[in-house]
Order: sequence, then structure tokens, then C-alpha cells
Amino acid sequence: MAPVFSHGDLRLYLLNLLDEGPRHGYDIMQALSDRTGGTYTPSAGTIYPRLAKLEEEGLVTKTVDGRKTVYAITEAGHAEVQARAGELEGIEAGLADSVRLIADEVRGSVREAMKSLRADLAAASREERAATPQGPQEDDPRVLAREQLQRADAAVNEFRARVRSDLRTHVARGGDLAATVVDELAGELDRIARDVTRALRG
Repeated sequence: MAPVFSHGDLRLYLLNLLDEGPRHGYDIMQALSDRTGGTYTPSAGTIYPRLAKLEEEGLVTKTVDGRKTVYAITEAGHAEVQARAGELEGIEAGLADSVRLIADEVRGSVREAMKSLRADLAAASREERAATPQGPQEDDPRVLAREQLQRADAAVNEFRARVRSDLRTHVARGGDLAATVVDELAGELDRIARDVTRALRG
């Protein structure tokens, strides 16, 4: 994945966050994660050296509040934020694009998983119709039905495990999980469930 912030953009964005009000280090890192929809979760080793540089430049100050170090913007820092407002708009637009890209990737994964599940169910249905029971199955068609039920269970469980793993890995890496993606997943599952019910009743 391409860097969320281009060279120099993070410095300006840190100033912008502090222009909204004083923050301690962890709050700054959390704000960056929240503002980028989880696409960028910086480490302390990334943020604190930049804050120290801003302090050296006279753009921010720091004070110790108990066990926390609080950073605040100076007049010079505020002036730079105001002077570079146009650049900040471009950075915000880039962050929004990054969040949309992640959401599109998750939606694409969900669609592919749904397509695979539908194909598996369709293949199972065709095989069931084409099967010619032999031996004990001629006397007890429930044997074939149980076999196909096991196949259906396996397909559903495989789908669940794959999607769950993809979603958990995505979130664990700091990715955002938009409500629209979850809504789409729930809607697709509901539609497939209705299709299966109709096929069974038909």
C-alpha cells in the first residue's frame, strides 16, 4: 500500500491537529488513526521525533501534565497552518481517497466470496439432480440428502472462515471497516438465504 502521507505532509498535518487544541502524544497518534479511517496507525518512533523537530522550530511547545506530555501550537505554528490551508485541503482529499480505496478492496473481497459460495451451492444442486442412487441409497434417499447436507455445511463453514479471517486481518492491520461494507455483506447473505429457501421449496 502506498504511504498515506507524502513527504512533508505528516509534519503539516501534525500542526493542523494541534491547531485544533493541545494534545498529548497518544492522543495525536489516535487522532491520526481515526482521521485516516485506520489506514495509518503511526508509531511513537514516528511521531515524537517530528514533534521534537516542530518544537525546535518554535512551532509547538510541550508541557508535562502528570505522566503525560502535552503539545500545543504556537502563534508561529498557527500562522503556518493558516498560510498552507490549501495544502491541507489536498491532504484531506488524499486521506479520503485512501479510506475509499480500502473500503472498495473489502467490498471486492466480499463479492468474490459471495460469488464462490453461489457457485458451490449451484454445483451441489446440479450434482444432486444428476445423481443416480445405487445400492442402499435406492431404498433410503435420505442417505444422499445427508451427504449433500454435509457438503453444504462444509461450503458455508469454509465461506464463513475465509471472510472472517479476511475481515479480522484487515482490522488488525489498522484498516477501517465501513458500515456500508457490513450492510452489503448482511444483505448479500440474506439474499442468498432466500435463494436457497426458494430452491428447496421448488
